[in-house]
Amino acid sequence: MRWIGLIFASLLAGCVTTTEGSAPQQPSPQQRAAGTASSTPTDAQVARFRQVIARVEPVAERFCRNQRKNANCDFNIVIDRRPNQPANAFQTLDENGRPILAFNLAILADMRNSDEIAFVLSHEAAHHIAGHIPRQQQNATAGAIILGGLATLAGAGSGAVDTAANLGASVGARTYSKDFELEADALGTVIARRSGYNPVRGAEFFNRIPDPGDRFLGSHPPNAERIQTVRRVNAGL
Repeated sequence: MRWIGLIFASLLAGCVTTTEGSAPQQPSPQQRAAGTASSTPTDAQVARFRQVIARVEPVAERFCRNQRKNANCDFNIVIDRRPNQPANAFQTLDENGRPILAFNLAILADMRNSDEIAFVLSHEAAHHIAGHIPRQQQNATAGAIILGGLATLAGAGSGAVDTAANLGASVGARTYSKDFELEADALGTVIARRSGYNPVRGAEFFNRIPDPGDRFLGSHPPNAERIQTVRRVNAGL
């Protein structure tokens, strides 16, 4: 079912973006659209990113090893240097299953302080720690099997069965995507805080991007709900 993987890759495009655009051409990325950004970071901004990595990465890897005993917890944190890309940060896996956390140039230029970088980086790490990619793959496969099977039982032709299965995969992959984002916000709050950053200040990033609202089968929850989650979790730490 190669088409399920293709659908899944198109749905998992970056978690934090600030502009309309197509999904990055990376394995299984996770993306959403939201504002406009086309800047290039300064050398000082890139250096700040490196400093945040040095503090957040070991904390995130400890969390990963504690919560996912058999998972690859060796994060590869990279800068996507392709020019003219929509501002985006995302988590994906390489062909060997190593987790990749990527920030592109535009989102680095848009980050106003170290707390924002730390929160977004922790959020992306949390997606891997929570196993969201395999969980979403399972949901997509289940949706494809259910709708494809119903179409087959109804006597549909092969083309209609494929269409139904594609729709099922799309619906299945999106079913819990908002919950996944809130889970990553919550765990990301803990990681950022234990790395020495202020996740509430970091989550102010959400105030600068358009609100996705509460759309049926939308991929991301409302910004206010995300900020509330960060504040609630942070207050309990």
